Amino acid sequence: MRNSDRLPPRELPKRRSGRHRNPLSFDNWFGTPALIMAVPGTAEQARGADGESIGARMADLVRAYRPEVTIRYGHVEGDEQTLAEALADLGPSDERPLGGVIVPLVTAPHRRVSAAIEDAAVRTGADVRVTEGLGPHPMLAEVLHLRLAEAGYVRADRMRLISVVARNTTMADGVVVGAVGGEGAVGAAGVTAVLLAARLGLTVLPADLENEASVEQIVGQLRQGGCRRPVIAPSALGPELSVERMEAIAARFGARLGASLGADSLLGKIAALRYAEVLNSLGVEQPPTAEELPAPVGSRHRPES
Repeated sequence: MRNSDRLPPRELPKRRSGRHRNPLSFDNWFGTPALIMAVPGTAEQARGADGESIGARMADLVRAYRPEVTIRYGHVEGDEQTLAEALADLGPSDERPLGGVIVPLVTAPHRRVSAAIEDAAVRTGADVRVTEGLGPHPMLAEVLHLRLAEAGYVRADRMRLISVVARNTTMADGVVVGAVGGEGAVGAAGVTAVLLAARLGLTVLPADLENEASVEQIVGQLRQGGCRRPVIAPSALGPELSVERMEAIAARFGARLGASLGADSLLGKIAALRYAEVLNSLGVEQPPTAEELPAPVGSRHRPES
Protein backbone atom coordinates (compact mmCIF):
# COMPACT_ATOMS: atom_id res chain seq x y z
CA MET A 1 0.00 0.00 0.00
CA ARG A 2 1.41 3.39 -0.98
CA ASN A 3 1.91 6.04 1.67
CA SER A 4 -0.51 8.89 0.93
CA ASP A 5 1.84 11.34 2.62
CA ARG A 6 4.65 10.72 0.16
CA LEU A 7 5.39 13.47 -2.29
CA PRO A 8 4.53 12.93 -5.94
CA PRO A 9 7.52 12.26 -8.20
CA ARG A 10 8.73 15.34 -10.04
CA GLU A 11 9.25 14.84 -13.73
CA LEU A 12 11.45 16.92 -15.97
CA PRO A 13 9.50 19.10 -18.41
CA LYS A 14 8.48 17.76 -21.80
CA ARG A 15 9.39 20.17 -24.53
CA ARG A 16 6.77 21.12 -27.10
CA SER A 17 7.56 21.89 -30.69
CA GLY A 18 7.22 25.32 -32.23
CA ARG A 19 9.30 28.45 -32.24
CA HIS A 20 7.50 30.03 -29.31
CA ARG A 21 6.83 26.81 -27.44
CA ASN A 22 8.20 27.93 -24.09
CA PRO A 23 9.35 31.21 -22.54
CA LEU A 24 12.43 29.33 -21.34
CA SER A 25 13.57 28.33 -24.81
CA PHE A 26 14.52 29.92 -28.09
CA ASP A 27 15.89 28.71 -31.40
CA ASN A 28 19.60 27.99 -31.52
CA TRP A 29 21.62 30.50 -33.46
CA PHE A 30 25.29 31.27 -33.91
CA GLY A 31 26.57 33.26 -30.95
CA THR A 32 24.15 32.12 -28.25
CA PRO A 33 25.68 33.18 -24.89
CA ALA A 34 26.88 30.39 -22.63
CA LEU A 35 25.23 29.82 -19.24
CA ILE A 36 27.84 29.59 -16.49
CA MET A 37 26.85 28.57 -12.98
CA ALA A 38 29.00 29.95 -10.16
CA VAL A 39 29.16 27.28 -7.46
CA PRO A 40 29.91 28.44 -3.89
CA GLY A 41 32.96 27.07 -2.10
CA THR A 42 35.59 24.73 -3.47
CA ALA A 43 35.17 21.67 -5.67
CA GLU A 44 35.74 19.48 -2.62
CA GLN A 45 33.07 21.25 -0.57
CA ALA A 46 30.59 20.98 -3.44
CA ARG A 47 31.15 17.26 -3.94
CA GLY A 48 28.46 14.96 -2.65
CA ALA A 49 28.80 11.52 -1.07
CA ASP A 50 28.70 9.98 -4.56
CA GLY A 51 31.66 12.10 -5.64
CA GLU A 52 29.65 14.18 -8.12
CA SER A 53 29.71 17.96 -7.90
CA ILE A 54 26.49 19.81 -7.23
CA GLY A 55 27.50 21.97 -10.20
CA ALA A 56 27.48 18.95 -12.52
CA ARG A 57 24.06 17.84 -11.27
CA MET A 58 22.63 21.34 -11.66
CA ALA A 59 24.08 21.58 -15.18
CA ASP A 60 22.16 18.43 -16.15
CA LEU A 61 18.95 19.83 -14.68
CA VAL A 62 19.29 23.22 -16.39
CA ARG A 63 20.04 21.47 -19.69
CA ALA A 64 16.51 20.03 -19.60
CA TYR A 65 15.24 23.61 -19.99
CA ARG A 66 18.05 24.92 -22.21
CA PRO A 67 19.34 22.04 -24.37
CA GLU A 68 20.50 24.46 -27.07
CA VAL A 69 22.79 26.45 -24.75
CA THR A 70 26.38 25.69 -23.73
CA ILE A 71 26.20 25.13 -19.97
CA ARG A 72 29.24 25.26 -17.71
CA TYR A 73 29.98 25.57 -14.03
CA GLY A 74 32.92 26.69 -11.94
CA HIS A 75 33.69 27.00 -8.25
CA VAL A 76 34.38 30.41 -6.79
CA GLU A 77 37.05 29.10 -4.38
CA GLY A 78 39.96 26.69 -4.63
CA ASP A 79 42.06 25.74 -7.63
CA GLU A 80 40.02 22.87 -9.09
CA GLN A 81 37.24 23.38 -11.68
CA THR A 82 37.32 27.11 -11.03
CA LEU A 83 34.99 29.78 -12.30
CA ALA A 84 37.95 31.48 -14.01
CA GLU A 85 38.51 28.32 -16.07
CA ALA A 86 34.85 28.31 -17.14
CA LEU A 87 35.17 31.95 -18.28
CA ALA A 88 38.54 31.59 -20.02
CA ASP A 89 37.34 31.72 -23.67
CA LEU A 90 34.41 34.11 -23.25
CA GLY A 91 36.07 37.39 -24.13
CA PRO A 92 34.42 40.06 -26.32
CA SER A 93 33.65 39.02 -29.91
CA ASP A 94 31.95 40.62 -32.91
CA GLU A 95 30.25 37.29 -33.60
CA ARG A 96 28.06 37.33 -30.50
CA PRO A 97 26.23 39.96 -28.47
CA LEU A 98 27.49 38.51 -25.20
CA GLY A 99 29.99 35.84 -24.21
CA GLY A 100 28.04 34.37 -21.34
CA VAL A 101 25.62 34.78 -18.46
CA ILE A 102 26.73 33.88 -14.94
CA VAL A 103 24.07 32.50 -12.62
CA PRO A 104 25.21 32.36 -8.96
CA LEU A 105 24.03 29.15 -7.29
CA VAL A 106 23.01 30.95 -4.13
CA THR A 107 19.51 31.64 -2.87
CA ALA A 108 20.14 35.29 -1.94
CA PRO A 109 22.77 38.04 -2.23
CA HIS A 110 26.06 36.55 -1.01
CA ARG A 111 28.94 38.94 -0.44
CA ARG A 112 31.81 36.47 -0.81
CA VAL A 113 30.35 34.80 -3.89
CA SER A 114 29.60 38.15 -5.55
CA ALA A 115 33.15 39.36 -4.91
CA ALA A 116 34.64 36.14 -6.27
CA ILE A 117 32.51 36.33 -9.43
CA GLU A 118 33.57 39.91 -10.07
CA ASP A 119 37.23 39.02 -9.53
CA ALA A 120 37.07 36.04 -11.94
CA ALA A 121 35.35 38.12 -14.63
CA VAL A 122 37.95 40.91 -14.36
CA ARG A 123 40.93 38.53 -14.37
CA THR A 124 39.72 36.64 -17.44
CA GLY A 125 38.34 39.65 -19.31
CA ALA A 126 35.14 37.69 -19.94
CA ASP A 127 32.25 39.44 -21.68
CA VAL A 128 29.54 38.35 -19.26
CA ARG A 129 26.52 39.53 -17.32
CA VAL A 130 25.71 38.31 -13.80
CA THR A 131 22.14 37.47 -12.81
CA GLU A 132 20.50 37.56 -9.41
CA GLY A 133 20.68 34.44 -7.27
CA LEU A 134 18.01 31.75 -7.18
CA GLY A 135 15.91 33.54 -4.59
CA PRO A 136 13.72 34.85 -3.32
CA HIS A 137 11.29 33.02 -5.59
CA PRO A 138 8.04 31.08 -5.00
CA MET A 139 9.64 27.93 -6.39
CA LEU A 140 12.42 28.21 -3.82
CA ALA A 141 9.81 28.10 -1.06
CA GLU A 142 8.41 24.97 -2.69
CA VAL A 143 11.82 23.27 -2.62
CA LEU A 144 12.20 24.12 1.07
CA HIS A 145 8.76 22.61 1.68
CA LEU A 146 9.78 19.47 -0.19
CA ARG A 147 12.96 19.04 1.87
CA LEU A 148 11.05 19.44 5.13
CA ALA A 149 8.41 16.95 4.00
CA GLU A 150 11.04 14.44 2.88
CA ALA A 151 12.58 14.60 6.36
CA GLY A 152 9.17 14.02 7.96
CA TYR A 153 9.06 17.42 9.67
CA VAL A 154 5.89 18.50 7.86
CA ARG A 155 3.24 16.64 5.94
CA ALA A 156 2.35 17.48 2.40
CA ASP A 157 -0.90 17.08 0.51
CA ARG A 158 -0.13 15.08 -2.63
CA MET A 159 -2.08 17.38 -4.91
CA ARG A 160 -1.49 20.87 -3.53
CA LEU A 161 1.51 20.40 -1.25
CA ILE A 162 -0.36 22.13 1.57
CA SER A 163 1.01 21.08 4.93
CA VAL A 164 -1.27 19.32 7.41
CA VAL A 165 0.25 19.49 10.88
CA ALA A 166 -1.06 17.36 13.74
CA ARG A 167 -0.50 18.18 17.42
CA ASN A 168 1.59 16.09 19.79
CA THR A 169 3.66 14.54 17.05
CA THR A 170 7.29 14.79 16.01
CA MET A 171 6.38 17.27 13.31
CA ALA A 172 7.57 20.85 13.38
CA ASP A 173 5.43 23.56 14.92
CA GLY A 174 7.78 26.37 13.86
CA VAL A 175 10.44 26.80 11.17
CA VAL A 176 13.58 28.93 10.92
CA VAL A 177 14.68 29.70 7.36
CA GLY A 178 18.45 29.78 7.67
CA ALA A 179 20.19 32.39 5.53
CA VAL A 180 23.83 32.34 4.47
CA GLY A 181 25.65 35.29 2.95
CA GLY A 182 25.15 38.36 5.11
CA GLU A 183 22.51 40.97 5.80
CA GLY A 184 21.13 40.92 2.26
CA ALA A 185 20.68 37.16 2.49
CA VAL A 186 18.63 37.53 5.68
CA GLY A 187 16.33 40.01 3.94
CA ALA A 188 15.79 37.62 1.03
CA ALA A 189 15.20 34.75 3.47
CA GLY A 190 12.48 36.87 5.05
CA VAL A 191 10.58 36.91 1.75
CA THR A 192 11.04 33.15 1.41
CA ALA A 193 9.85 32.69 5.00
CA VAL A 194 6.58 34.49 4.21
CA LEU A 195 6.04 32.29 1.15
CA LEU A 196 6.84 29.13 3.13
CA ALA A 197 4.56 30.13 6.01
CA ALA A 198 1.68 30.47 3.56
CA ARG A 199 2.33 26.90 2.40
CA LEU A 200 2.77 25.35 5.86
CA GLY A 201 0.32 27.27 8.01
CA LEU A 202 3.09 27.63 10.60
CA THR A 203 5.16 30.46 12.02
CA VAL A 204 8.26 30.76 9.83
CA LEU A 205 11.02 33.28 10.59
CA PRO A 206 14.41 34.04 8.97
CA ALA A 207 17.76 33.91 10.77
CA ASP A 208 21.43 34.29 9.84
CA LEU A 209 23.07 30.87 10.18
CA GLU A 210 26.50 32.54 10.28
CA ASN A 211 25.46 34.53 13.35
CA GLU A 212 24.60 32.37 16.36
CA ALA A 213 23.10 35.33 18.19
CA SER A 214 20.59 35.72 15.34
CA VAL A 215 19.62 32.05 15.51
CA GLU A 216 19.30 32.21 19.31
CA GLN A 217 17.02 35.24 19.07
CA ILE A 218 14.73 33.72 16.43
CA VAL A 219 14.48 30.31 18.11
CA GLY A 220 13.71 32.09 21.38
CA GLN A 221 11.01 34.12 19.63
CA LEU A 222 9.43 30.92 18.32
CA ARG A 223 9.49 29.34 21.79
CA GLN A 224 7.87 32.42 23.33
CA GLY A 225 5.07 31.94 20.81
CA GLY A 226 4.51 28.37 22.01
CA CYS A 227 6.77 26.48 19.59
CA ARG A 228 8.16 23.27 21.10
CA ARG A 229 9.51 21.51 18.00
CA PRO A 230 11.45 24.09 15.93
CA VAL A 231 13.23 23.06 12.77
CA ILE A 232 15.98 24.95 10.96
CA ALA A 233 15.55 24.81 7.17
CA PRO A 234 18.78 25.93 5.48
CA SER A 235 18.07 28.16 2.50
CA ALA A 236 21.29 27.04 0.84
CA LEU A 237 22.27 24.46 -1.75
CA GLY A 238 24.97 23.01 0.52
CA PRO A 239 28.52 24.20 -0.15
CA GLU A 240 27.87 27.62 1.42
CA LEU A 241 28.09 26.31 5.01
CA SER A 242 29.30 22.96 6.31
CA VAL A 243 26.80 20.44 7.59
CA GLU A 244 28.87 20.04 10.77
CA ARG A 245 28.55 23.71 11.60
CA MET A 246 24.81 23.75 10.93
CA GLU A 247 24.31 20.64 13.06
CA ALA A 248 26.24 22.24 15.91
CA ILE A 249 24.08 25.38 15.74
CA ALA A 250 20.86 23.37 15.70
CA ALA A 251 21.98 21.22 18.64
CA ARG A 252 23.03 24.25 20.68
CA PHE A 253 19.59 25.82 20.48
CA GLY A 254 17.55 22.63 20.77
CA ALA A 255 16.28 22.60 17.17
CA ARG A 256 16.30 19.94 14.51
CA LEU A 257 18.05 20.52 11.20
CA GLY A 258 16.49 20.08 7.78
CA ALA A 259 18.49 19.07 4.73
CA SER A 260 20.14 21.61 2.48
CA LEU A 261 18.41 22.22 -0.84
CA GLY A 262 20.94 20.39 -2.99
CA ALA A 263 20.38 20.04 -6.73
CA ASP A 264 16.72 20.18 -7.70
CA SER A 265 14.83 20.51 -10.99
CA LEU A 266 12.93 23.54 -9.65
CA LEU A 267 16.20 25.28 -8.85
CA GLY A 268 17.35 24.41 -12.36
CA LYS A 269 14.24 26.06 -13.73
CA ILE A 270 14.93 29.22 -11.71
CA ALA A 271 18.48 29.29 -13.09
CA ALA A 272 17.10 29.01 -16.63
CA LEU A 273 14.67 31.84 -15.91
CA ARG A 274 17.48 34.06 -14.62
CA TYR A 275 19.37 33.41 -17.86
CA ALA A 276 16.28 34.28 -19.90
CA GLU A 277 15.84 37.55 -18.00
CA VAL A 278 19.29 38.73 -19.12
CA LEU A 279 18.69 37.74 -22.73
CA ASN A 280 15.34 39.53 -22.69
CA SER A 281 17.04 42.68 -21.41
CA LEU A 282 19.49 42.49 -24.33
CA GLY A 283 16.75 41.92 -26.89
CA VAL A 284 18.03 38.43 -27.74
CA GLU A 285 14.71 36.90 -26.73
CA GLN A 286 11.67 38.84 -27.85
CA PRO A 287 7.95 38.08 -28.12
CA PRO A 288 6.73 37.23 -31.63
CA THR A 289 5.54 40.00 -33.92
CA ALA A 290 2.08 40.02 -35.49
CA GLU A 291 3.59 38.70 -38.75
CA GLU A 292 5.23 35.78 -36.93
CA LEU A 293 2.07 34.64 -35.17
CA PRO A 294 0.26 31.70 -36.77
CA ALA A 295 -2.91 32.46 -38.70
CA PRO A 296 -6.12 31.99 -36.67
CA VAL A 297 -8.12 28.87 -37.33
CA GLY A 298 -11.79 27.97 -36.95
CA SER A 299 -15.09 28.63 -38.69
CA ARG A 300 -14.77 32.40 -38.21
CA HIS A 301 -11.34 32.47 -39.83
CA ARG A 302 -11.63 30.21 -42.85
CA PRO A 303 -9.26 31.22 -45.65
CA GLU A 304 -10.83 32.75 -48.70
CA SER A 305 -11.32 30.28 -51.53
